[in-house]
Amino acid sequence: MGNVIVWADIACTDVARAKAFYEHMTGLPVSFMPGSDDTIALIGGPEEGEMVVSADLYVGTPSHDGPTVYFSSRGDIDGMLDRVKEAGGKVLQEKRFMGDMVGVLAFVEDSEGNRIGIQEPHM
Repeated sequence: MGNVIVWADIACTDVARAKAFYEHMTGLPVSFMPGSDDTIALIGGPEEGEMVVSADLYVGTPSHDGPTVYFSSRGDIDGMLDRVKEAGGKVLQEKRFMGDMVGVLAFVEDSEGNRIGIQEPHM
């Protein structure tokens, strides 16, 4: 079965600032989409043959309302929360165990004012 979520758009008012924030928080490359005049940036990218859910940054109105995008902590939720603060974001809810099915969740505010979830599976 493939991913249920296939893409996420994250609104920002300053794409370059948001690009720097997400590169620092995730440790993944964020690159401007060719032909977008640096108004859309793509977060990460698939490894050879890998199906991944990905996201982009676009010029829009940031919000705590609406759907929440969840990033995988890739096994380092504490490090990711530290990097959020270093990159100019803030922790809205510290990590919390939400049961075996969900694992550990934390919520942060990015550099643009969006509420973003960070998830680490329960092992």
